[in-house]
Amino acid sequence: MQFHLNGFRTGDPSICEPSEHAEPRKADASLPPQADVVIVGCGPAGLTLAAQLSAFPQIKTVIVDQKHGPLMVGQADGIACRTMEMFQAFGFAERVVKEAYWVNETVFWKPDVTDPRKIARSGRIQDVEDGLSEFPHVILNQARVHDFYLETMRNSPTRLEPYYARCLQDVSIAEEGEFPVSLQFETLADSQDGVVETVRANYVVGCDGARSTVRKALGLELHGDSANQAWGVMDVLAVTDFPDIRFKTVIHSANEGNVLIIPREGGYMVRLYIELEKLSKNRRLDSQNISTDKLVAAANRIIHPYRLDVSEIAWWSVYEIGQRLCDRFDNADTGGPAVDHPRAFIAGDACHTHSPKAGQGMNVSMGDSFNLGWKLASVLSGKCTPDILQTYSTERQAIARELIDFDREFAKMFSAPPKTAEIQSADTVDPAEFQKYFTRHGRFTAGTAFRYQPSIVSGTGRHQDLAKGFTVGMRFHSAPAIRLADAKPVHLGHTVEADGRWRLFAFADTDNPADPSSATHRLCDFLANDAESPVRRYTPHSADIDSVIDTRAVFQQGHRDLELASLPQFLLPAKGRHGLIDYEKMFCADLKGRGDIFDMRDIDRQRGCIVVVRPDQQVSGVLPLNAYAELSEFFYGFMIPAL
Repeated sequence: MQFHLNGFRTGDPSICEPSEHAEPRKADASLPPQADVVIVGCGPAGLTLAAQLSAFPQIKTVIVDQKHGPLMVGQADGIACRTMEMFQAFGFAERVVKEAYWVNETVFWKPDVTDPRKIARSGRIQDVEDGLSEFPHVILNQARVHDFYLETMRNSPTRLEPYYARCLQDVSIAEEGEFPVSLQFETLADSQDGVVETVRANYVVGCDGARSTVRKALGLELHGDSANQAWGVMDVLAVTDFPDIRFKTVIHSANEGNVLIIPREGGYMVRLYIELEKLSKNRRLDSQNISTDKLVAAANRIIHPYRLDVSEIAWWSVYEIGQRLCDRFDNADTGGPAVDHPRAFIAGDACHTHSPKAGQGMNVSMGDSFNLGWKLASVLSGKCTPDILQTYSTERQAIARELIDFDREFAKMFSAPPKTAEIQSADTVDPAEFQKYFTRHGRFTAGTAFRYQPSIVSGTGRHQDLAKGFTVGMRFHSAPAIRLADAKPVHLGHTVEADGRWRLFAFADTDNPADPSSATHRLCDFLANDAESPVRRYTPHSADIDSVIDTRAVFQQGHRDLELASLPQFLLPAKGRHGLIDYEKMFCADLKGRGDIFDMRDIDRQRGCIVVVRPDQQVSGVLPLNAYAELSEFFYGFMIPAL
């Protein structure tokens, strides 16, 4: 963590200096008449987007929710490895790691072959494969995730806070003009009940759930399967003799249904997903008269011969399984007024719904807005053309479709009766096959299998052989390194923060990087001095050299074998109002400790390479160290030259 760049100050360095536009807000303050971005909904998708935009003092962001305050308990809890990597970019991954339950192994139970009325353990697997991520798969209450985002927003330069107790009534988008999006909100607070407020904005993002008002206003619809399976979910404090109560556990009983056990943070609480009866075609869940007593009784029948005595229920709910998806996630080509680029977007449950079994809902929703946030910020700050906004729907709709297809099969297998010697019908599932399916799709459920297709912000992978472990279109898979200036062991991916900047990682060849004729040295000379350099072309003259594109180098030599002062001065930039030197741009392979990054990510040692990383941690390209024209051409496609 770097601070004191523009002068020494005491206190918590995670609390940014407020911008000149940041003002304390009264509890009963009205919505502002204008904003750059209005976010509707304070769920995971909305707060991820708000936290990202709050880092930009020049962008006016408003986030509104119809609830009367922040979420306190319940809802989602699974946090995938990829999401933890994203949390690292926001600065609170370590706090989640400390507080959360770690999913280390998953255990499987099926009917006992000697007595099918009972269940017996049938298998146990490692939950996340070794080396998939530096972070674990964890479980933490969604409300706590919200807390971390809200704190990030409060500590940002904009001091962003949500406006609660407002219900969106209407959205309209003009064909042209300034602030073309108009939104009407009805206040729900007792002191202003029924008052209608209007906000005009450049962009609106609907993160307002499966019944999204923004989606309906855009004329978009969710398409997919009707829900015909009911499940109950409970967070409970209980006493039990079930031996795997502190493991993630999948239980298939012979005749009583199925249960998914998810241990919760804190060491005592556990979540139970309990299968209820299938619903007929025209039957809805709210007609079932389901109670907590019925859920507890069902759980006890399923885990027989073991017992579960519930002492306290912290939260519970019931839901129906259904997989639904929007055809697109923005207002382009929706049959309304012609638009030169999208002005309205939907994210999270507003554009895709599915079962919670694989723990993907919250994770994919946050991934939606992490994808969108830097694009909106880049356009609004004048760094990129609006063309990049069209890539949001294309990229995320494809990911959501993959999720829907996976979830449909996963939920079907989870809900199917177990295949036994006596029962061999087509609608049953072999518990051993389900376990294999679970293992085979581990990378998908960890969130690390997603891959964006080529676009103006994602390359083709023509030079992928230079770094086979950094797949173009996928996330930058972090690996350990040693920081040259102070010999600190670090994870290289942790340098990619949620600040809207692009990253160039120059992985050096075998030559001495201090030699002016080396490929790394010549690359640095090009980036620092050439008029066609993307660093020079897109960085304002008054700004720090790394404020738009941040360049870092990784050398093959040990950190004791290189002299800092002999290396390219471009990698020791003077920054801030005092012209202080940034010593955190150069790294070396960890030759004696946790692994050599060149070997771990299969980087061509003889040739080296450049890895281009987007602000959302996705790899946009792998290029030769001397591919100056190709590097410049990539950024020409969407960035606006600085004045």
